[in-house]
Amino acid sequence: MKIHTISAQIPQIRYQRCSECDTLFRLPALQRTQTAHCPRCNAKVEKGRVCSLPRLITMAISILLLMPFAYTEPLISIRLLGTRIDASLLEGIWQMSRQGDPVTASMVAFCTIGAPLTLAVSILYLHFGSKLGMNLKPVLLMLDRLKDWVMLDIYLVGMAVASIKVKEYADINVGIALAAYLMMTLMVTLTMINLNIEQLWEEFYPQRQPKGLPSSLRLCLACKFTGIPDERGRCPRCHVPMRLRYKHSLQKTWAALIAAIVFLIPANLLPISIIYANGQQLKDTIFSGVVSLATSGNVPIAAIVFIASVLVPFTKVIVMLTLLLSIHFKAIQGLKTRIRLLRLVTWIGRWSMLDLFVISLMMSLVNRDQLLSFTMGPAAFYFGSAVILTILAVEWLDSRLIWDAHATGNAEYTD
Repeated sequence: MKIHTISAQIPQIRYQRCSECDTLFRLPALQRTQTAHCPRCNAKVEKGRVCSLPRLITMAISILLLMPFAYTEPLISIRLLGTRIDASLLEGIWQMSRQGDPVTASMVAFCTIGAPLTLAVSILYLHFGSKLGMNLKPVLLMLDRLKDWVMLDIYLVGMAVASIKVKEYADINVGIALAAYLMMTLMVTLTMINLNIEQLWEEFYPQRQPKGLPSSLRLCLACKFTGIPDERGRCPRCHVPMRLRYKHSLQKTWAALIAAIVFLIPANLLPISIIYANGQQLKDTIFSGVVSLATSGNVPIAAIVFIASVLVPFTKVIVMLTLLLSIHFKAIQGLKTRIRLLRLVTWIGRWSMLDLFVISLMMSLVNRDQLLSFTMGPAAFYFGSAVILTILAVEWLDSRLIWDAHATGNAEYTD
């Protein structure tokens, strides 16, 4: 019995392929404080820190309980000519849709309501679905892709920007729902940090160590499992077909990037916001809005808006064009630099939604029924579409194509 106990505690070493460069290496069992990185490209392969499912369920329930207050009650309020006007998240989305742009309103609604709600409900589904014998694989696959679309933290920055813009015309007060929104944002952030998808796969669908030559092992592009396809060519864990590379990765990335470039032209030339004040109509493009903030003394806020709405979108376009051209011309120089650039645009891309969140709040605070009114310009739709398309372009690009020009047979694999 002692021998069995000691051997059971020896970490089990398994083979794993990197999802970013396709390198094959041996991965030992990780402790809670350990994180595994690819020896070739330094990509994070797996984290040892695990938050138990009961804790995730507790956080998910907390998020659902906070949502009605955070979404429907006032986040901030202003007092204009003796009249109090409240701004809530749902009211801003409703005003956007009411003024004839339901598509842009849907973008804001998905990033601030749909994605966080799906995150919380999915965790509860894993708990109850496992007890009822339901299929959990689609939910586990979705959770891995959901984190880039939860943008409650960016909306919080949007509140600060909207407050500074409105303070020129009225007094700003903190709404009763701000505490609930802050707590919900904190709980959602903690949930995403502690959500270990690989651990959940192992808990619900454990797999034996695959047999055969290590060089025959493939990476499942859906669930990141390294193994051998079944007789139908599917992943033995999630049953998604195991392909060597993402299907039509370059074509989809080029299509999304070109469409984003086309949308960015009217997004920057047309007005994104229109303010009616003292009988005058003031139109602002993205850049003129930044200049207006800077000249009014709000240089730090102007810098944030400039980075999120101007610098980030154009940086993403330039980086993605560089990566795509390097793949087509099979460039072998600067491989690690290019993969770092791809990680950078993956991380910063979501912050471009800041301008749409500011517009949503401004429309809730200053509507057409007041002496001071604010409406959304035609550039908002084009800008929101460009942001979504650039996020999709980054997501659809298979980073392993960057390394294929450098690959020579099995020399790319390290045991």
